[in-house]
Amino acid sequence: MSQGWKVTVIVLGAVGIFSTPLIWLLDGPDAGQLAGASIQAAVGTAALVWALFQHPSPAGPRDRAARTGKASRGGVTGVKRPGGGGRGSATAERTGEASGKNSVSGIDYSD
Repeated sequence: MSQGWKVTVIVLGAVGIFSTPLIWLLDGPDAGQLAGASIQAAVGTAALVWALFQHPSPAGPRDRAARTGKASRGGVTGVKRPGGGGRGSATAERTGEASGKNSVSGIDYSD
């Protein structure tokens, strides 16, 4: 869940907890209004607690290549992301040897 959605759910949960139940309770509620206020406050509290325990979404995949083999005849020893596509991080350490036309050792962002 993104930070923006988390804040939105927390604010709406707080509004749900305090708005209508408070208005009902100040106006001398009957049994049905008291039950409705209790249910609405419980749902708002549950939404608030749920939002607080959500972790932010990861930025994307974490591609990693280490100690790879040898690339030849257009091969890639490492990470290939055609056209720079994809989100997240890409790291290549101690990649193997690249020989031959269009061979890549490391990270390849070409098409």
